[in-house]
Amino acid sequence: MLKEGSVAPNFALPDKDGNIVKLEDFKGQKVVLYFYPKDNTPGCTKQANAFRNNFEEYKRNNIVVIGVSKDSEKSHQNFSTKYDLPFILLSDTELTAIKAYDVWQEKSLYGKKYMGIVRSTYIIDEHGTIIKVFEKAKPDTNASDVLQFLGDLRL
Repeated sequence: MLKEGSVAPNFALPDKDGNIVKLEDFKGQKVVLYFYPKDNTPGCTKQANAFRNNFEEYKRNNIVVIGVSKDSEKSHQNFSTKYDLPFILLSDTELTAIKAYDVWQEKSLYGKKYMGIVRSTYIIDEHGTIIKVFEKAKPDTNASDVLQFLGDLRL
């Protein structure tokens, strides 16, 4: 995992409509960059819906929400439409950002080891610095944990 205080690696990835999105496009805004394993799975759907349900609060505070997985643009398009997701979903089929943010790691399921995305969230400040890392983020609480952290910043 990248550490708080590190410069967030830039990336250029396609969104669900094929438009290239770069992290540097959001200089001057806070960015919630969350990495998740797969569209339309129970945990990932729960996490995405929680970000959706809190989206107005992010928008009101000029905070960009970006979800990244290795799913295709078409998969993201279907996922976004099915659950009415108002934020950016990026397709990283080549694992460029996924590896740059060190979320491609060995996992284990029923004793079998494999490589996959560890559900993680980075909060990046207006200058491109990582200010918070949620390692092994919980699908149920990640969106509210992020909001709480951002709210505490304003105190």
